[in-house]
Amino acid sequence: MRSYDLVVIGSGPAGQKAAVQAAKLSKRVALIEKAPQLGGTSLNTGTLPSKTLKDTIEYLQGLGRRGLPQLGAELTRRLTLPDLMARKDQVIETEIRVVSHQLQRNKIEILQGTASFVDPHIVSVSRLDGTVDQVRGSIVVLATGSRPRRPSEVPFDDVIVCDSDSFLRTTKHPASIIVIGGGVIGTEYASMLAAFGITVTLIDRRNQMLRFLDQEIARTLEAQMQENGVTIRLGQEHLDVGIDALNRPAVRLHDGEIVTADMLLYTMGRIGNTEALNLSAIGLATDRQGQLPVNAHYQTAIPHIYAAGDVIGFPALAATAMEQGRLAACHAFQVPDAHEIKVIPYGIYSIPEVSMVGKTEEELITAGVPYATGRALFREMARGHISGELHGLLKVIFHRDTHALLGIHIIGQGATELIHIGQAVLAYGGTVEYFVHNVFNYPTMAECYRTAALDGINRLHLLRQAA
Repeated sequence: MRSYDLVVIGSGPAGQKAAVQAAKLSKRVALIEKAPQLGGTSLNTGTLPSKTLKDTIEYLQGLGRRGLPQLGAELTRRLTLPDLMARKDQVIETEIRVVSHQLQRNKIEILQGTASFVDPHIVSVSRLDGTVDQVRGSIVVLATGSRPRRPSEVPFDDVIVCDSDSFLRTTKHPASIIVIGGGVIGTEYASMLAAFGITVTLIDRRNQMLRFLDQEIARTLEAQMQENGVTIRLGQEHLDVGIDALNRPAVRLHDGEIVTADMLLYTMGRIGNTEALNLSAIGLATDRQGQLPVNAHYQTAIPHIYAAGDVIGFPALAATAMEQGRLAACHAFQVPDAHEIKVIPYGIYSIPEVSMVGKTEEELITAGVPYATGRALFREMARGHISGELHGLLKVIFHRDTHALLGIHIIGQGATELIHIGQAVLAYGGTVEYFVHNVFNYPTMAECYRTAALDGINRLHLLRQAA
């Protein structure tokens, strides 16, 4: 039996970074992956492919905003959904090579097979050829990721009724699609498919979209999606999903209405990939979503077994998973650099993009924190007119008395890039005056920070004069 300082189960973002961090500390590392390709959900069926589709569609849509509507419309008519999938496959293949090279360069041993515990230190690896190996790990990191929830009452055939994984393998080019689920994944797909010219109906049982967002931004996103052609049906419990006489998905809503389309994409919930691990053999238990509880250092109830990424639940972002995996390895091998992640930027790759860092207005009101806001509209920026991006908004929130930056909220093209400027100032305890006292390149969308800061300070001055 081979022994390792660290055994990592799962090669997604959390597993990769845990393995590489340990290898950089001169530890002997094995990484177990059950899928035939590395990268996990993030690379193969989640973050990377969906963002590649969005980027391609946004490029086509951007031609119209830049004064070339006929060219954009012509390209959209000529392209099909499978054409976009081909571009997605190219990006995935490239990234798999990058990940493989990184792991090999760091002398990480890759074991292909399904992992399950024999005892808290010994892991069995069942290979596709039927052989079984056992390895021993002084430390184990569980980074097995998650998969879409597939309720038994939904007639998935992965052709016309798909989850977010099987949708990426589609060979169909639907004229219309129903998206069930108004969370991040459903919102991203609904907005991008509508921008590609597909008729989209988004159904969600909740009365608000993306309730964790600043609600001004959420309302703006909803309005933009409707303007782009998405029919949004909130507060609608779907009672039944079936196939009608024309072999089309049909959804019966609680108000009696039946909605039909060429395809249906189900995006309500994800389940942690833990069922094959034989956790009962070592006394670990998951919640109903198959997720593992961990402490601040990403340790499970067994101190030498860590977990990171989607398998531990919220926020379930590729970016946070990478850092969780790295921090888990740091703590396991007593690296003093380990720290708690305090300032996390969130990105929604919808069309338009949304990103945020820090507190929302709603959170500050609940906490009783005195605050002020400033706004900049993309249409006020020269760069907005150059790129044709006129509907965006950047909002800064700061403490009314100390002017300490409390939150940044952005909707519009490039929001997930722009947010990092605000993240840096927030993380280092800066005030809103940072944006006023520093020069930004012209013409850029980053100028929004200065405009929003000046707007907020001027509003606060007027309020104090009126008091």
